[in-house]
Amino acid sequence: MNKNVLITGAARRIGESCARLLHSEGCNIILHYRSSKQGALRIFKELNEIRSDSVRLVQADLMKISELSMLAQKAESIWDGLDILINNASAFYPQPVDEVLENNWDELLGCNLKAPFFLSQALSETLLENKGCIINIIDIHAERGLKGYPVYSISKAGLVAMTKVLAKELAPEIRVNGVSPGAILWPEKNCSKSEKNEILQRVALKRSGEPEDIAKAVRFLVEDANYMTGQILTVDGGRTLYC
Repeated sequence: MNKNVLITGAARRIGESCARLLHSEGCNIILHYRSSKQGALRIFKELNEIRSDSVRLVQADLMKISELSMLAQKAESIWDGLDILINNASAFYPQPVDEVLENNWDELLGCNLKAPFFLSQALSETLLENKGCIINIIDIHAERGLKGYPVYSISKAGLVAMTKVLAKELAPEIRVNGVSPGAILWPEKNCSKSEKNEILQRVALKRSGEPEDIAKAVRFLVEDANYMTGQILTVDGGRTLYC
């Protein structure tokens, strides 16, 4: 699979897993990060040792349109255009309805919805030329909002709508799909054992997934889903089978 891929938020967690798996399949990776410089450098060095000049780093704050535009320009020029855009970067934190401030709204909608839209827009020409694809990393809570995370849930629901709208707007040259993870990675802040067990009791497979499960779904959409667009793959161990 000789393709050029831009992954936002690729220095850790799901983004890192996508970068490593697609790189192992022969892709060149443009690894975007905002503040996780050490993690980005580590991946950059490791993967370039495997295949020279196959990974490039680009730092950008996607909340700033000027930096987003710079990222798009670099992604177009680093190699011979871009084949795949993976909108993975995301902000996630709790904020009860009565405590939501305008800056919380702007941050969560900006990172999770505005940035993917304008990055997709900025890269649509090169993706069209290469008959490429866009993959958005969503969340099962886009369908049923997560209590205590209203703005986050709204932002991910918007990303579902964006996926389907762009699939229409950019067809037939560009495919646009999404992957919706369930219990894959626990929140970075402390999550008690009892809280984890309570969540897993509502998962049909009774276990959490791994970032690699999402990366494999992304690989499928890139490599084997030439007749799919506007679709959301749910990778949640059966969590959405339950209310």
